[in-house]
Amino acid sequence: MGVSLYTSRVVLATLGVEDYGIYNVVGGVVVMFSFLNASMSGAASRFLTFALGKGDKEELQKTFSATLTIHVLMALIILVLAETAGLWFLENKLVIAPDRMHAARVVYQFSIVSMMATIIQAPYNATIIAHERMNIFAFIEILNTCMKLGIVFLLLIGNVDKLILYAVMMFFVSCIVASAYRVYCIKHFKECRYKYEWNKKIMHPILTFSGWTIVGSLAFVCVTQGVNIILNLFFGTFVNAARGIAVQAEYAITSFVRNFQTAVNPQIVKLYAAEKMNELHALIFQSTTFSFSLTWILMLPLYLNLETVLNIWLVEVPEHTVLFCRLILIQSLISCVQRPFDMAIHATGRMKVYQLTSGTVLLLALPVSYFFLKAGGAPYIPFIVLIGAAVLSVCIELFLLKRWINLSFIVLFKTVYIPILLIIACTLPVSIFASHYLHFLLSIIFSGLLVCISVYFIALTKETRIKLIHYVKRTITSLMQR
Repeated sequence: MGVSLYTSRVVLATLGVEDYGIYNVVGGVVVMFSFLNASMSGAASRFLTFALGKGDKEELQKTFSATLTIHVLMALIILVLAETAGLWFLENKLVIAPDRMHAARVVYQFSIVSMMATIIQAPYNATIIAHERMNIFAFIEILNTCMKLGIVFLLLIGNVDKLILYAVMMFFVSCIVASAYRVYCIKHFKECRYKYEWNKKIMHPILTFSGWTIVGSLAFVCVTQGVNIILNLFFGTFVNAARGIAVQAEYAITSFVRNFQTAVNPQIVKLYAAEKMNELHALIFQSTTFSFSLTWILMLPLYLNLETVLNIWLVEVPEHTVLFCRLILIQSLISCVQRPFDMAIHATGRMKVYQLTSGTVLLLALPVSYFFLKAGGAPYIPFIVLIGAAVLSVCIELFLLKRWINLSFIVLFKTVYIPILLIIACTLPVSIFASHYLHFLLSIIFSGLLVCISVYFIALTKETRIKLIHYVKRTITSLMQR
């Protein structure tokens, strides 16, 4: 998270606001086609984990080979789409200064190849997570982050076009990360030794599952990259730069929580596969509460001291960045408590109704945002629309989980939402007061400690507090003995 924040600062300062905005919007055009890959990756993760939960090694091997075949085909489809429709959109619709058009084209081509490497890597990534080898997952992602830090220093000393250099270096990082996942999986997991076989029995449920998740993935891409594009159409690349910084800040906060949820997701699928519903419900409730707590610990001090943080973090703060950051942080807080419900629905494999309803809600956010901007609305309007869509999506998921796994609203409210509301009530007013009367650093430390104390006494059960104390004591004892 620290490296991500630092690299964002240096990249923005080195590229400049305009080139940073070009990279975000041009790369966003490529990412728009990744909705196909996102749906396939979700299917790979679900079916590989499900096969592991059942303990069927033969089905596991066939599932991996099938998912890899599908991902290779998907990479080729996205290549065709990107080099036709995407290239036309870049040349004819995006608002980019003529003297930077050549650099934008180069960025676009390297973004396409980077995306293809990421797509083909996805089944290997899903296998590591399904086996819960979180140490390997962490090592490779830390390697990824360190290489991106290396890119920053190359930007500072390079004498070529820095935007092009940045795109080329990001491409090499994608290839190295993809190779690392591939080599480890082939060496340690027998099912990752690919055997081509068009097995309809395996392929059909994967493609059916993926077919319906395409709706949700398309909606997600439209409301993230689509908003980026319409902001470009109405306000130009400088607003894209402001949104890019907001997304970086949000990613730095939520990546910590996403990694926690990555560790939880395989257990949700495995418990469903083993038909252990009571344990499944308990894990959903606990992971939702912990996800909120982790996000709130990081988000509250940042939210209340955002202007100061941005001025320290960035050399130049683009206009609208503070407001964009605050709105996108609110949306991420809502989304973080939604993800365990989303994974529970994926575990059931019942994607049709869920994707048609939730996906439609998200898709509607884009034309609604466009309508308000066309009518003269301010640049922050799409962010407010997305917050409303996120709330509605949570309601849809809870209704479906009530029907499919008998998730109790009463238990959910008592176990999850009451503690969350109590934590907010105990921390928000006092932290607002502290942000006005304490020094910047003291305010951040005070707010962070206040949230930690509130989470400890409100969100954690007595049994969990006892386990935590024992773990801390054991760790301290181990360190002292060394």
